[in-house]
Amino acid sequence: MKKVFKGLVIAAAMTMSAGVCLNAYADTAKLDQLLEQVKKDRVADAKLDAAREAEFMSDRADKQALLNKAKAAFAAEEARGKSLTQQYAENEGKLAAKEAELQTAQGTLGEMFGIVRGSATETIGSIATSNISAQFKGREELLKKLSVAKELPTITELEELWIALQTEMTESAKVTKFDSEFVNLDGTPGQSNVTRVGSFNLINENGYLVFNAETQKMQPLVKQPESHVVSDAVAFTKASAGSVSPVYIDPTGGNILRLKTQEATLEEQFKSGGTPGYVITILLIIGLLIAAVRFVALSSAGSKINAQLRNLSNPSVDNPLGRILKVYHDNKNVDVENLELKLDEAIMRETPSIEKGIGILKLIAAVGPLLGLLGTVIGMIGAFQMITLHGTGDPKIMAGQISMALVTTVQGLLCALPLLFIHSLLQSKSNSILHILDEQSAGIIAAHAEKEKA
Repeated sequence: MKKVFKGLVIAAAMTMSAGVCLNAYADTAKLDQLLEQVKKDRVADAKLDAAREAEFMSDRADKQALLNKAKAAFAAEEARGKSLTQQYAENEGKLAAKEAELQTAQGTLGEMFGIVRGSATETIGSIATSNISAQFKGREELLKKLSVAKELPTITELEELWIALQTEMTESAKVTKFDSEFVNLDGTPGQSNVTRVGSFNLINENGYLVFNAETQKMQPLVKQPESHVVSDAVAFTKASAGSVSPVYIDPTGGNILRLKTQEATLEEQFKSGGTPGYVITILLIIGLLIAAVRFVALSSAGSKINAQLRNLSNPSVDNPLGRILKVYHDNKNVDVENLELKLDEAIMRETPSIEKGIGILKLIAAVGPLLGLLGTVIGMIGAFQMITLHGTGDPKIMAGQISMALVTTVQGLLCALPLLFIHSLLQSKSNSILHILDEQSAGIIAAHAEKEKA
């Protein structure tokens, strides 16, 4: 079976080959043309490849030249690096030798160099901010130079350093006057005659000045001290040479004066009390007005009663005692018991007008501290709220509320203390008047009883 199948395959293949050969024979002309075209293309490709190969070889030669040049440069730089490394090591050795030679040559001068630098560094700050520098400017420039110098100072520099230090010591014991420029608080320049009290203070006709080391200018204080301090300072500037005049000085050279400008004035402290402080102040004013009115009224009544005591037989209705005596004169014919009742009634009518307003003073004196305590509690609540919101990092945040707490307490006490003394005084005056009325009433009743028995 297999042999038959193989025979059939071979017969088919022979048939197909015969057909192809017949077709190929028919297109021989076309195949010759194709062959010629392939030959031509091969020649062209060969020329193109040859050109490309020549170009590649040319580029290869250029790249090789660049590579050789780079290698030569690298070798030269490597050699130069080795040379520089060797030279650096040699220079380090020479530098160490020179430093040792310099230390040997300096000897004790090296210690002097350290002292000069240390002295210049220590004094540069104090001299730059000293009030003496307002008159003698530029002294700190030499000190700055010496404080950073790396070589020994010259004789001239040493002399200048000595002069700068000596000037500071000498001038700190002098009171001198000099004309100089200063800067007003609004930034405008000014010219004034300045009195310098050692290194402590600078004073002109308007008060104390401070020296600004950054701008090298003087300027007035933002807020001058108390009026009596400024008046003494101004009088000191106008004192003649050789005379003695008192003056307040700042031993810190102006730092205390600068701190004083940050203190709250009496008005600012009063305003920090807030609403409770205003209420306390209003109550105090009302109490003082009532006290003034009652003091005048009681004093007038007391003087009229004293005048009536000298003329009991002629009663006047312009005073309490006169009105009580008038009641007696109108009821001389009644019995003792009725007379006593009428006189007691008259005294009771006079008592409210005599004691009027004294109870209100006592009430205000009691309410003042309570309002102060209320302000204290409000201030502390506000302070704790600030702590809750902002923490305790900056105490200035709580300063306003704490100030309110303390100021209202003080205001409450200042309201109560004078009103308590005034209340006691007015109470004493009213009691003395009532005592005179009771005394005269008892005397009248006793005299009337003796007349009845007679």
